[in-house]
Amino acid sequence: MRKAKVYIQSIWAGDLIEDEEGYHFQYSENYLKDSESEAVSLTLPLQEEPFHDRLLFPFFDGLIPEGWLLDIAQKNWKLDPRDRMGLLLKTCRDCVGSVSIEETEENNDE
Repeated sequence: MRKAKVYIQSIWAGDLIEDEEGYHFQYSENYLKDSESEAVSLTLPLQEEPFHDRLLFPFFDGLIPEGWLLDIAQKNWKLDPRDRMGLLLKTCRDCVGSVSIEETEENNDE
């Protein structure tokens, strides 16, 4: 299982988890309580229930660099281009826009 914290403008919005069943995203309770909170994307609206999918959610997949930037990341960090969560964790800590991804220390490759 691998886990990441998702931030919007440096505010913790929720957690993204990859496990044997696929991907899960859930907003944090505190983020949902804030009246000024914004959804991560239109496809992931604010809600208490977690989102589930077999594939990485398109919004998060879209944060991963492409082209020559992806080539550089793959070579420097020896990343598998098919490991979308691995790419997201390594390349999206400080990506363009208001969303950033931070790998948590709870990750393991069981």
